[in-house]
Amino acid sequence: MVKYKRVLLKLSGESLMGEQQYGIDSQRLNDYAEQIKEIVAQGVQVGIVIGGGNIFRGLSGASKGFDRVKGDSMGMLATVINSLALNSALEAIGCKSRVLTAIRMEPIGEFYSKQKAVDYLSDGYVAIFSAGTGNPYFTTDTGSSLRGIEIEADVMLKGTRVDGVYTADPEKDPTAKKYDKISFDEIYHKDLRVMDLTATTMCKENNLPIVVFDMDTKGNLKQVIEGKNIGTLVHN
Repeated sequence: MVKYKRVLLKLSGESLMGEQQYGIDSQRLNDYAEQIKEIVAQGVQVGIVIGGGNIFRGLSGASKGFDRVKGDSMGMLATVINSLALNSALEAIGCKSRVLTAIRMEPIGEFYSKQKAVDYLSDGYVAIFSAGTGNPYFTTDTGSSLRGIEIEADVMLKGTRVDGVYTADPEKDPTAKKYDKISFDEIYHKDLRVMDLTATTMCKENNLPIVVFDMDTKGNLKQVIEGKNIGTLVHN
């Protein structure tokens, strides 16, 4: 039995690097594809947003002298590259998927609309939403919140290399404690950066819960879908 029928899965671009310093690790990509196929086989409808930090991050580009708008446009294109890679990996193992882009770039991907996305999800396709929101100054976290709300997902699943939300950065503070559940208000008051403020506010105002979990451990995605107590639930 699955707990969620339709999900928005947010994947980190950096996670796609695996053990590399840059780009896409084919083993990590295939691991993700297999985990996604596993939950699709259980009847779960899956929309996906992938970051682009393994290739280019607009904000870091701006700090190095790039014009912010152009830097963010480059970041959007990086998410398209990652989306095409995941699309290819899914199709290679027999999992139907489509790339929808927030910026017109046919024939690379189809131009996004809610109706098109929902139709694909209902037909059993994985819908991969790329190019963020199509606008500068918005992160892929915000793009994830927007797409999750638009497709009326039951939950946003934020797959990271960390197994949940902690009182502090567990990679820097060994005394950090993990939360099983935490409210959006607590996230604000304790200044815990689960996602950027715009994305978090959108989820709170539209009652879209978030589960933060470790996507890099195979089998975790299936466990989250089945309602197992891994990761951290962020809720109203």
